[in-house]
Amino acid sequence: MPHSLTISSSDIIHSLKLSCQIPDVVEAIASQSIITKAAQELGITVTPEELQQEGDGLRFAKKLVKAKDTWAWLEKHHLSVNEFEELAYNNILSQKLANHLFSDQLEKHFYEHQLDYVAAVTYEVVFEDRDLALELFYALEEGEINFPEIARLYIPEPELRRAYGYQGLRYRKDFRPEIAAGVFATVPPKALKPITTPKGVHLIWVEEIIQPQLDEQLRQKIITESFSNWLKQQINAMKIVTQFDSDVVRSQEELLDMSGEQN
Repeated sequence: MPHSLTISSSDIIHSLKLSCQIPDVVEAIASQSIITKAAQELGITVTPEELQQEGDGLRFAKKLVKAKDTWAWLEKHHLSVNEFEELAYNNILSQKLANHLFSDQLEKHFYEHQLDYVAAVTYEVVFEDRDLALELFYALEEGEINFPEIARLYIPEPELRRAYGYQGLRYRKDFRPEIAAGVFATVPPKALKPITTPKGVHLIWVEEIIQPQLDEQLRQKIITESFSNWLKQQINAMKIVTQFDSDVVRSQEELLDMSGEQN
């Protein structure tokens, strides 16, 4: 039976508490406070042209082609036009601060951590039975079977099976250490002898090893990671006190109770 429902800000906060999302919200608020203060101290500003470009980029990313689409999206997310501009403004400020802090350190960071940015394209099937994994590995070595055939036979998840166990392009840090040691020591294309981890027995086909190049994509990745680490350090060094309206009311009630007891 249809009925109406009114949700208050306190209801939303209560739901965030119960879903354990408050720490993430607090971290986001603290991050923005740190970014705003640091940008002010460094004299970083946002021009109207940059704001317009970022706003257009946000609308494009969210496929808000028509004005009515934009209004519907704003309504759904309870945002005013000014708040949408604030969102765009904060995005630009964050990007400009990150570039200001870390763009000059890019090449030094890249060459010091170059091994971290070597990437591999791999395919994987995880077995419970090591003997079966070994048997299939030796069959691969002898050319009696190929990896797509193994994937079709032994991967239960339909989507992963259709992709033949494709794991995508991943960096060294994305692999477990014992797997990374084997992947980046091999000369592809080649299968690795099965590796046992807590997840199971991994039969891995290494398709390609990609040596890193400091292109624009990697530049942005390094800046983003460095900025994220910097923000975490700033937050950890910060004393954060959260104060909810319910806390204020409760404190006032406790004071009144104490006052009554004294009388």
